[in-house]
Amino acid sequence: MSEAPETTPAEAADATNESETPQSSDAPEASDAAVLPPTVEQAYEALKAVEDPEIKLSILDLGLIYDVEVDEAGFVTVTHSLTSPACPVGPMIQGQIYHVLMQLPGVVDVEVNLVWEPPWDPREMASEEVKLTMGIW
Repeated sequence: MSEAPETTPAEAADATNESETPQSSDAPEASDAAVLPPTVEQAYEALKAVEDPEIKLSILDLGLIYDVEVDEAGFVTVTHSLTSPACPVGPMIQGQIYHVLMQLPGVVDVEVNLVWEPPWDPREMASEEVKLTMGIW
């Protein structure tokens, strides 16, 4: 049988210090933690910033946003209409919807769906403030 080599007190201390030194790990740091997707309410709040460029009113207040869905993976789906099928700024509005929602932390992608049913009716769908601004009684 062979004897184990003797270690000096200094070598023993070095071995102890090495075992106590934290090793790098692959565990995520706080800054690398996954960002939760926004709530539906946060998405609606962000959409308040999107205006119809012709009439300078929020598309949310106009009642042009019909539905917003946010799934647990961060995919947002917006269903909306326009003031008319001939609206010349439709593509611009859709781009703004996409842009403001992509700015929210946790959003992976945005799908913007344009629908014509139900037809937009400001008397039924617009906010009271918009109705007063537009002279709708």
